[in-house]
Amino acid sequence: MAAPIVGLTGGIGAGKSTVAAILTELGARVIDADRIGHEVYRPGSEGFARVVEAFGPGVVGADGAIDRRTLGARVFADPAARARLGALVHPLIAAEVGRRIAAARAEGFDGPLVVEAAVLLEAGWRPLVDRVWVVSTRREHAIARIVAARGLTREEVERRLDAQLSDAERRRQADLVIENDGPPAALQAAVEDAWRTLVS
Repeated sequence: MAAPIVGLTGGIGAGKSTVAAILTELGARVIDADRIGHEVYRPGSEGFARVVEAFGPGVVGADGAIDRRTLGARVFADPAARARLGALVHPLIAAEVGRRIAAARAEGFDGPLVVEAAVLLEAGWRPLVDRVWVVSTRREHAIARIVAARGLTREEVERRLDAQLSDAERRRQADLVIENDGPPAALQAAVEDAWRTLVS
């Protein structure tokens, strides 16, 4: 019998990618929906055409690809634009995630699959997974991590945090919450504890 499929989510700066990396080391196969999101609007794709049609050529960078920072500034400042972008690309991402889940099982991988997705709940992807794990951190920790890692301003990070589902709502929908406010060793231990619930 195949192990459960976990949907791993959390706000910007919560530490989802760190948790996903630990799960990979433990033996999970991670499907990164955010990376798939980048792929679905690469130049020449259906997603690229949809985004340019909806938001105009100003979101295309000098390299001919979608300028994610420009697009992000537009959609995180405008709920209607954010909803429009989601309606365009979320179905494409969900379809590809579903294909990758099916492919992993078809090739005989019956270990835990993890779908890492910042918008797992907002996009309505709960039916793709068996369990929802939420990575949670204090707002100030998230802001500090993202400012340091991505070079965004504090105001840009706060705008993105405010545009996302609240941590309280994520927790309400979670099967498991992984707290990420302590040292790395504490996070490692928490993820290992969670892992045991998948493979026991």
